[in-house]
Amino acid sequence: MSLRARGLSVSIGAAVLLDDVDLDVASGGWTCVLGRNGAGKSTLLHVLAGLRRSTGTVELDGRDAASLRSRERALTLALAPQSATLPPWLTVHDYVLLGRTPHRGPLGAPGRRDRAAVADVLGRLELAPLAARRVGTLSGGERQRSVLARALAQEPRVLLLDEPTAALDLGHAQEALELVDALRRERGLTVVSTLHDLTLAGQYADELLLLDAGRSVASGPAAQVLTQEAVARHLGASAEVVAELGGGVRVTPVRPVSPSLRA
Repeated sequence: MSLRARGLSVSIGAAVLLDDVDLDVASGGWTCVLGRNGAGKSTLLHVLAGLRRSTGTVELDGRDAASLRSRERALTLALAPQSATLPPWLTVHDYVLLGRTPHRGPLGAPGRRDRAAVADVLGRLELAPLAARRVGTLSGGERQRSVLARALAQEPRVLLLDEPTAALDLGHAQEALELVDALRRERGLTVVSTLHDLTLAGQYADELLLLDAGRSVASGPAAQVLTQEAVARHLGASAEVVAELGGGVRVTPVRPVSPSLRA
């Protein structure tokens, strides 16, 4: 399912959170949104998910997303937020099972397909051993994987991921992104994510969108967007940017040389 957004703007009083942002993601594509804290990344995902009002339009396969009924939207889009509120008394299995609600209705009992979908994502994200644990007892990384598992169990056509690797160690971060990449290739899943890790963004996403103070300042392939100049200017970081085979990039932080050492 393709996703197209035009002229998205969000303001709260005098504060501009998004300013005339456009976005195009082909069916089965992966676009990663980059920017400093407060650049508007999470706001953009919330607008795409229909959780925040904005000016502008969002289209899914050419259809105005605003015309979707709530259940149809839930079957189409899933958001894995960065800071989700998890009911502490639920088990991991039952929390992830909530992702199946749009498929069976609020009062329908889980069926074989629902349980199979949950078992699949629990296994793929190494959460099966934790299935009987209450989510209130989980570590930050385990909670983050549970949030991702619930979104994947929903089997959406468009997946919105807000910093899905924020609380994960490197191994689990790679596993999570590999799973998302595998599912988009298997199912034609369309992905829009945010990531602070520029190297991971440049290796997994097809396209990058760089925001600065709510405005789009660059978009395109990783090698085009993640230049050393752009990283310094829009992300405030001193880094070495190396292009890799296949179109990805590797961004390595470099400690700035202090004025006293230059003398």
